[in-house]
Amino acid sequence: MQTTYPIVKDIVLVGGGHTHALVARMWAMQPQAGVRLTIINPNPAAPYTGMLPGYIAGHYTRAEMMIDLFRLARHAGARLILDSAVGLDRGARHVLLQSGRTIPYDLCSIDIGISSDLPNVAGFAQFGHAAKPLGDYARAWQAFLARDIPAPHLVLIGAGVGGVELALASQHRLRAMGRAPQITLVQRHARALNGVGDMARAMLLDQLRAAGITLLTGAEPAEIAADSVTLTDGRILPSDFTLAVAGTRGQSWLSQTGLDLVDGHITVTPTLRSSDPAVFAAGDCAHLAFAPRAKAGVYAVRAAPILAHNLRVSLLGQPLRRFAPQKDYLKLISLGGQRAVADKWGLPLRGAWLWRIKDKIDRDFMAKFADYPAMPRAGVPQPAVAGLATAMGEAPLCGGCGAKLGADALTLGLRALPAPRRTDVLSARGDDAAVLQHGEGVQVITTDHLRSFCFDAGQMARIAAIHALGDVWAMGAAAQAVLAQITLPPASDPKSAQMLAEVMGAAAEVITAAGADLVGGHSASGAELTIGFTVTGLSKTPIMTTGAQVGDALILTKPLGSGIIMAAEMALAGLDTIILGEAVAAALTHMQRGQGAASAILAPHAHAMTDVTGFGLAGHLLEMLEGGKIGAELTAAAIPLMLGARELAQAGYGSSLLPTNIAAHAGRVDGATGALETLLHDPQTAGGLLAAVPMDSADDLLTKLRAGGDQAAIIGRITAGAARITLV
Repeated sequence: MQTTYPIVKDIVLVGGGHTHALVARMWAMQPQAGVRLTIINPNPAAPYTGMLPGYIAGHYTRAEMMIDLFRLARHAGARLILDSAVGLDRGARHVLLQSGRTIPYDLCSIDIGISSDLPNVAGFAQFGHAAKPLGDYARAWQAFLARDIPAPHLVLIGAGVGGVELALASQHRLRAMGRAPQITLVQRHARALNGVGDMARAMLLDQLRAAGITLLTGAEPAEIAADSVTLTDGRILPSDFTLAVAGTRGQSWLSQTGLDLVDGHITVTPTLRSSDPAVFAAGDCAHLAFAPRAKAGVYAVRAAPILAHNLRVSLLGQPLRRFAPQKDYLKLISLGGQRAVADKWGLPLRGAWLWRIKDKIDRDFMAKFADYPAMPRAGVPQPAVAGLATAMGEAPLCGGCGAKLGADALTLGLRALPAPRRTDVLSARGDDAAVLQHGEGVQVITTDHLRSFCFDAGQMARIAAIHALGDVWAMGAAAQAVLAQITLPPASDPKSAQMLAEVMGAAAEVITAAGADLVGGHSASGAELTIGFTVTGLSKTPIMTTGAQVGDALILTKPLGSGIIMAAEMALAGLDTIILGEAVAAALTHMQRGQGAASAILAPHAHAMTDVTGFGLAGHLLEMLEGGKIGAELTAAAIPLMLGARELAQAGYGSSLLPTNIAAHAGRVDGATGALETLLHDPQTAGGLLAAVPMDSADDLLTKLRAGGDQAAIIGRITAGAARITLV
């Protein structure tokens, strides 16, 4: 098994561009002991430039062209922070994020691409779209296709290679959908396609004419409207979709870093270092001052081994390597359909065979991010004592609520616990939190901790705080005071101090927002990050888990699936139907949503309420039914699910606690098989509230919950009979 070394240095990759994606892949194959790798990117997946025209044309699915940064980061042992950089504090060596977080670095590399937007053109920000960043363009294109306009007008601003490729791709896709597009290319200069040889240029211009695409040269946009583009000479072009492909603008925050820039791009030396030795840059956002080149993905790809080597040896005090970009490269320019033009050394080549070459090159690149080896696990030693293999389980131990003890083990372990003797301890077991006498009302107290399932300590702290507060919210109480119990992974003293500050700061934000105070706690160093909180709350009359009445509606305030999704992420799952990283990002967003407001809406009306956590929806609902001679009928189609949860359940993914949950509830859940059974028993971390409320108030409560942003649903009702669940 791999030894866990203390964290003593931080390398931070700002941006998930092609260079950084390859650097992370190389890092996974040869990590540097004592160094933590961090990737910062606003989105959980990054598009591969080479496949973009093919995606627009309909030859590739979105999943085929996206690099899943969550899977890549897990493979590399890196933490992925979904945020946008907005600055550098080079003195303190911190990356400043849009959220307000600061991420310390010893070495930083920037690969954030460029923008092709037109900020100086009136109306562009509201009505226009930029080809870069590519992810935003891909989403806008899908939304445009969904509008189903029979004869759409498109205006593309910029008639370089990119503009021509995208115009041809757009025309091909729309015609294949049975539409009659009218596409206009607008070029500021008198000559289009200056970046290619004469023969390739002539072929591309012929292709534009054959496709019926209008090319306007010597023209510039003055104003963009919802349905038109006005040119500086007064001409008005109708436009249902306006795309800018012309610019190569550096991101504006770079101008405030104090780094040497050329036209907004970071000037780098042959070692890819900027004017600050602690900051490197690569990809389109970098200016190769030693060998100026047009922006092209090929340079980003070929710079990756140099950057990976130089980041590593910079921390070791060893010599750096120099990047020598080639003077020219083979440009394969797609023609909308599955044909392409080649441009290198004036070669007059085009045809379907060139498309096949381009397709293979692109697919080979994406194959680097398709399959990763499974996480190493210690095998069962031989000879092995009886029961060892069963106790080890088939799947790696999950974090979060998936790491808790099963219901049977918990019941057996607590059997010897004596009953409360104090008269001011009103309830110690059977509810979400203990209830203590407190003046004219009561005080509730609960404790919970989570074994970390992600490398982002701040994010994990927010989830753990919300998870611990869940028991208090489930009882309709107002959070009062919180104690923290933090175990940090091995690190140097400065890194431990930084991590503890990050954990406590993130936790304090959640706790303060809940109306409570973080009043102290305990810290330790251990094998891995573990975060727990003890929470007290105040209430006049707390709601108990039991108390539901026949005819009550059951309201669930969060979708299910966090256990399945995080188990799949640990297993580096890859499915053709979803991008796992997007499912993980959505699940993390759900887990970081507090339930204080939802509790305030439900508590005045609920006959019973609990939070859905480790025992899954089925387990916590069965607890609600205990002792009341009542059952529950659930409408399977009404149960909200997280993005990707159903697909991952159908593929067989599940938390390490899942089999125990299913066994504990055997014979008490009717009508649940396959993926549905998995979803009902899936352990949830920081899950939603489950409330039994009078049927006549359920719709009004649901409206209020949804108005507040909760993805809530009425999922069933309480019935008379045995304490069991029936799916319909």
